[in-house]
Formats: sequence, structure tokens, C-alpha cells
Amino acid sequence: MFVHHCTSCDKSQLIFPSQMRGVAEDGSGLVFTCWCGAEQVWVVGDKAEQSA
Repeated sequence: MFVHHCTSCDKSQLIFPSQMRGVAEDGSGLVFTCWCGAEQVWVVGDKAEQSA
């Protein structure tokens, strides 16, 4: 579980494992569905540090 700020509904919400859809094709992060229904990508690892 983690907190994510959705780019669609502009809210920060808890994301649970049941919302996970997979790993982004380019290996940049986890793909999941926000509570609002929008598909999101949580950027992890080296790519997260570059976008910060």
C-alpha cells in the first residue's frame, strides 16, 4: 500500500495491491487504477530520482 497523487482527479489517496495492474512496459514503474478510475503509473527506482 502507498499514497499516490492522481494526475486525473488531483487527489492523494491510498493505493492497495488489489488496484495494481502490472509493471509499465518501459520498466519505469507500477501501473494501477486510481479510485477515480484513471490509469496511473507510480514511478520507482532510478527514474523516480531523475523526475524529482
